[in-house]
Amino acid sequence: MKLPPKPSKAIVNDSLETWTTLENDTLQEKSLSLLFNELCPGNTRIENVLLKVSALNDFYSTNIYDTYTVAKHILSCNIDSDLENGDFGLVNKIALVEISGKKKNFYSFASKYCSHHKHEIYPIYDSYVVKMLMYFKKKDKFCYFKKDDLKTYEAFLGVIRVFQKFYGLKDFSLRQIDIYLWLAGKEFFPNKY
Repeated sequence: MKLPPKPSKAIVNDSLETWTTLENDTLQEKSLSLLFNELCPGNTRIENVLLKVSALNDFYSTNIYDTYTVAKHILSCNIDSDLENGDFGLVNKIALVEISGKKKNFYSFASKYCSHHKHEIYPIYDSYVVKMLMYFKKKDKFCYFKKDDLKTYEAFLGVIRVFQKFYGLKDFSLRQIDIYLWLAGKEFFPNKY
């Protein structure tokens, strides 16, 4: 099994270059950017929120089977000022939804929802990103954390920032680091179906 090379500016730049060649992924991201930032930037109308939840669910295959209840939950959270202020607790607030009397935690989805509003502030929590962070934690000991710690968004963000600093990647935005980690995770630790 081929293992990921140590992160560097050149490797991240290569990943970002690769990203530009992935037509399906980049077109989906452009479409979501149009939806989240131009067509439906606010979260005060159920129609806007439902469109965004449905599009994210489809493009990212987040397995939300009741998009209406999730949209109603987001609407009830009154998130626009929290988004504007970069409140990192918002991800965990959006994530916890009650559906048919059962508590669900749509944490990855919630990070994607916030990220598509403010991608330079909210990196995406994703299984591939987690695999990469856990790999480099074990290999280089860049930071001490447990996998479960990453389920609290402030902790997840802190680990990403330590990762940036440790590997000399502060010139890259959180979104660029996010893309690099996702692509590398997909390449080196693919899901097995």
